[in-house]
Order: sequence, then structure tokens, then C-alpha cells
Amino acid sequence: MSETQHGYGRHRRPRALWKMSALGASLAAALVGFALCAAPAVAAPQRATWSKCFAKIGPFQCATVQVPLDYDAPTGAKISIAMVRLPATDPGRRLGSLFLNPGGPGGSGVDYALFAGPSLYTPEVRARLDLVGFDPRGVARSTPLRCFGSPSQWEPFFTPFAFPSTPEEEQVWTNADRYLNDACARRGGRIAEHMSTANVARDLDVLRSAVGDDTLTYAGVSYGSYLGVTYANLFPAKVRALVVDGVLDPIAWSTGRGGESAIVPFSTRLRSDVGAQATLQEFFRLCDAGGPACAFAGDSAARFAALGAAVKANPVHVEFPDGSTFDVNYSILISMTLGALYDSSSWAEFAAALADLESRAAPAALGARLQRFTVTRPAYVAKRGFPRYENFIESFPGVACSDSDNPDSYGAWSAAAVAADAAGYFGRIWTWASSICAEWPYSDADRYVGPFDRLTAKPVLVVGNQFDPATGYAGAVTVADLLPRSRLLTVHGWGHTSLFLSQCADDAIGRYLVGLVLPAPNTVCEQDNVPFSAP
Repeated sequence: MSETQHGYGRHRRPRALWKMSALGASLAAALVGFALCAAPAVAAPQRATWSKCFAKIGPFQCATVQVPLDYDAPTGAKISIAMVRLPATDPGRRLGSLFLNPGGPGGSGVDYALFAGPSLYTPEVRARLDLVGFDPRGVARSTPLRCFGSPSQWEPFFTPFAFPSTPEEEQVWTNADRYLNDACARRGGRIAEHMSTANVARDLDVLRSAVGDDTLTYAGVSYGSYLGVTYANLFPAKVRALVVDGVLDPIAWSTGRGGESAIVPFSTRLRSDVGAQATLQEFFRLCDAGGPACAFAGDSAARFAALGAAVKANPVHVEFPDGSTFDVNYSILISMTLGALYDSSSWAEFAAALADLESRAAPAALGARLQRFTVTRPAYVAKRGFPRYENFIESFPGVACSDSDNPDSYGAWSAAAVAADAAGYFGRIWTWASSICAEWPYSDADRYVGPFDRLTAKPVLVVGNQFDPATGYAGAVTVADLLPRSRLLTVHGWGHTSLFLSQCADDAIGRYLVGLVLPAPNTVCEQDNVPFSAP
């Protein structure tokens, strides 16, 4: 799976990069006391009404459910939540529904179910469980946060670099943030004050009831892990089976520890830069070990450092097959590298791209090589004659800034970026990813900030990939330590989350989702295909 498909860790791309193709084809009596930390009372239960949809893709069904805009006023204004389901292939043995979240925050669960659902997990999971994707409140097909009339109005938000490195670039970046903040302050509407993960978890409990399930079966990856952990702590008595994969430290995401939130942004507190650096070191190690299988082999770490210095001094001109052009500067090199680290199946091709950059190949040849490692700009979605668009630009801060405590000065981002840069190449890009929160004009009074240690009705399965460039393995260890009776499944693999990496992990997750059988303690699953080695 790619950076564009599941979530936490999507970065603002330079204007040129947004024009290119995506990285790839694109998570009871003894329990009565838990009611104290559940959601406020809601309106009368409803049932989802399903109808056929997306027939050209598969046997999908769609439904829309109404939920309260504000759970403190459950009979007041309503918003719509869009769902799609892929029915269980063996309805005679159907167990219920498996709700999915692909991350972000701001990722479309509908798209995730449509395009990844038929391949997720094991045939037995797909036989016994309906796979249900939903767009969280504020996102895509659900009642959205929209701050623009059309994508043409986005342009001032995009910068010619992936993160700032000088005071002058920081000012350009800050001005771009303020452009989005101002647009959302003018046009965001009431939904912008009710987009916290806690409210998404409350919606998820309504959806669980609407599909007729007494308890929740859920799998969330990347940021979807934070949604799963939040649900587990708001509704611990309703957990049947809950998988979190590519796990965020929920304390770092929300409040931080001690008083660090006053000076350290949440995206720095998560230490994703450390995970990314460790993954890059593995890229270098495996590349050099692979010899002829890696086009960048032979002291690859030193060659990469030299390449970084070279493009910092003299950016490399690139021409893409569609005729567009741009220059690979240092920040774009780091951004493309981070994107490639998400998907270790791309590493051989990325090594060839690095070698071509190093040799300053012809611009057209470079464009063909680099196209895979750039990101698609969100597209129009035509609806009733009014141009609509995928609204990730707004929905990411709508959720992340509502959830987290952050500094209120851009100087704090600058200082944190410099400090984090000491850990490797990725301190700046991960720190500046959250700078929009410095002056985000909205907050959500109903967010949840812990505790994150509630005893759930059934144990939670926590999955951590040892070399994950976005959600480091330490996050999985933290959540497994926080949640009583949870079980940690470790994947010795490379990339973001365990998806499509390890049959061992897929089988373990499948046995848990279907039969509630946890893997043995201290289980470590290996990645099926090691980069730069024979399959």
C-alpha cells in the first residue's frame, strides 16, 4: 500500500509533484462501569438501507446514515455518513461486519473498501465478514469540510518545496498555511468544529448499530489505529475484535507528555522521523547486500548523502511524460525518498531512480523513472453540476488539529524542526507536516484525550512493523502496554503497516478477526519478500 492510500504521513507536496501519478494502485456486568467514558446519549437507533453501487468494480452496496452533528445535542442538526460494503462471500456463515479505516486523517474509507477490500486479509475473512468502508465526518462523500469552491483556488497553498529549510522558505510556508486557515475560517461551517476522532468514534458506534451488529469488528491502519484506540476507550464494552496496524502513540498524538505540547508539535512528538531514518538505513543495508540487484549499491548511504548535497547545490531538471517539468531540489528528494520507504516493493525501482539522479540522466528519462514516486493532486468529483473535489487539504487539519495540543507560534515549529533534524534526514518534513495547526481557526470541545488504558470486552490485536517510516514500531509497543489484555504482533518487515507484506501476519490477523484467536505472545512474522533479494 502506498502513502496516498493509507494515511498518517501525507505531506504537502510542491506544486509540480501534485500533478503526477500516485505511488501505487493506490485499520458484561463487570463492564457496566465503563459507561462513564462512553459517548453522550444519541437519537433513536436506525438501520442502514443498502442499494447496489459501483457495479463495474464488484458486488458493492452503498448506504447513508444520519448522525448528530453535535453529540451534546443528539436530536439537533444531522450530518450524513457514507458507507460502502462488500458482502461476505459465504452468507450462510456470515459473522457480521468488519469496519475499515485507511488512515489519514482524511482518508476515504469508501475508496479503501472499493479498491483494497477485495484483496484485504484472508479469503476466510472475506467469506465470513462484510467489509464496510465509511468516509468519516468531514471527509469526501460524507458531509464534508470544504473551504474552496474548486481546486483552482488551492494554488496559493502549494509551495515549490516539500518543507522549508531557510527563514525565507519558512515565511512562504507560513503564508500558505494562513491562506488555507483564512479560507476555512470563511467557508468551513459548523462541521469544522465537530471533526475530532472522538466524534468519528461515536459515529462508528452508530454505524455498528445501523448494520445490526451488537459489537464492533474493526481494522484500522495508520491514523486508523488512533480511531480504533479511541473507540476502544470510549466504548470498551462494545469491542468484539479490533485490529490496529501501523500504530500511533495516542498520548503523543493528543496531548504529549508533561508540558511538551507547548513547544513540540504533535507530528514531532510521534517521532516518525526516527522510524523513517531507521527504515532508510535498512534500505541502504539491504541495497548494499543485494549487490547487482540494487542499482544504487556500493556504499549507498554515502552516495545518498552526496546526492543530497548535489541537488541542494544544483537541482536536477525533470520532464514528465505529460510534458510537465520541475526541478528536484533537496526537499523534493527527501519527500520522494520518504514516499518510497512506505512501499518496499518499490525499492529496486527507487534505487534505479537514485542512480539516474546521481548520473543526471536526461530529463525525459528521469521523468519516466520518477513518475511512480510522485503524488496525484486531488481530483474533481462532479455532482449535480457543481464541481466537487477530494478534500484532503481541509480534512487533515480538520481532524488532526482538533485532536492535538500544539504550540501556537511558528517559531516552535522552526525550533522543533532544527532539533529533529539531528536524528537524520526526516526531522524537518515530519515536523512541518503539522504546521497548519499553529493557527487553525477551529477546535472540538468533545475530543478525547485519554486515558487510553480501558479494559475492553475482548482483547485488542496490535500490529507493529519494525521498520515503518510513518508509524514507528514504538507506537505499537506503547499501545500494547496501555491496553489491558491486548496482544502485540510484530512484523519484521519494511514499509508502512503490515498490509500485503506478510502472509504470516495476514493469517494471524484473519484467525483473530474470524475466530477471536490471538497469536501466541512474542510472535514475530517475517516479510514474505525481502527487498533486493530473490523472491
